[in-house]
Amino acid sequence: MSLAQGVAAYRSEYLIEQGFGRLKGRALSLTPLFLRDAQRVVALLCLLSIALRVWVLLPCVVRRHLRQTGATRKGIYPGQPGRQTAQPTTEMMLGALRGVTLSRITIDGKRIYRLTPLNAVQKRILTLMEVPLESYDRLVT
Repeated sequence: MSLAQGVAAYRSEYLIEQGFGRLKGRALSLTPLFLRDAQRVVALLCLLSIALRVWVLLPCVVRRHLRQTGATRKGIYPGQPGRQTAQPTTEMMLGALRGVTLSRITIDGKRIYRLTPLNAVQKRILTLMEVPLESYDRLVT
């Protein structure tokens, strides 16, 4: 293995500490909290471990699709709409989905739901995540 290949392999290595960093950081926010019941602590840790697995799986799925098509993704860097990447992170993709809202209004006893329409970048991200766009539309029907 050449030096360049060794450096590339080292940089793309998966480190379990990254996951723990996400649990302790802003991403999943396992901050000190006061829980009286031990079962609640166990339940919270189980829930957060499931969330961490999804958090780590999303970029793997997206990167695989991008690698298969030889494409890159642009529009996910805040303030840099033209910047492209073949290795988007979960934080980048969720940041691009920021601003999507579901509103519920009650008028004359009738509930009306409105879902923010997705832009092209958001639609492409959901497609790369293997989320059918029809499931997004069905949220309000």
